[in-house]
Amino acid sequence: MDAESAAVHDQCMDGAYISALSALGGSVVGGLTSGITTRLSLRAQARTGQRAHDKSLREELYKDFIIAASKARTDAVMSHEPKIPDFITLYALVSRMRILSSPRVVACAEKVMLATADAYFAPDKTISELYELIKSGKGREEGLDSMKEFSEIAREELQTL
Repeated sequence: MDAESAAVHDQCMDGAYISALSALGGSVVGGLTSGITTRLSLRAQARTGQRAHDKSLREELYKDFIIAASKARTDAVMSHEPKIPDFITLYALVSRMRILSSPRVVACAEKVMLATADAYFAPDKTISELYELIKSGKGREEGLDSMKEFSEIAREELQTL
C-alpha cells in the first residue's frame, strides 16, 4: 500500500470509529434515561400505594373509634355502671392513634374519651330528656355530640393524605 492510500484508509477508519462510538454512546444514554425513568415511576407508584394504605388504616381506625366511643357514651348516659372492656377498647384505639395520627386528632380523641368518662358521673338521662336536649339544640352543650369535632378533624386529616 502506498502512503496516500494508507492515509485515506486511516481517515475512513476514523470515521467508522466515530460513527460506532456515537451509536454506542446514544444507546447508553437512551438506556440510562429509560432505566432512570422507570425507577422514578416505580418509586412514585410505591409512594402512592403507601399513602393509600396509610389512609385506609386510618379510616378503619377512626371508624372503629367512633363506633366504640358511641357505644361507651350511650352506656354512660344511660347508666352509672361503666363497662370496663369498653373503656379499654377506647383507650387501645387512642393508643393506636398516637402511632398513626396527628397530635390534633389524638387530643380530640382523648377529649371524647374524657367526656365519656365524665358522663358516668352526671345524672342519668331518660329518653325523653335526651329528646328534649336534641330538639332544643343543647345536645352539643351536654356533650351528646362529642364525636362531631373528632369526625371533622379526622376528615381534615384524611383529606391531606
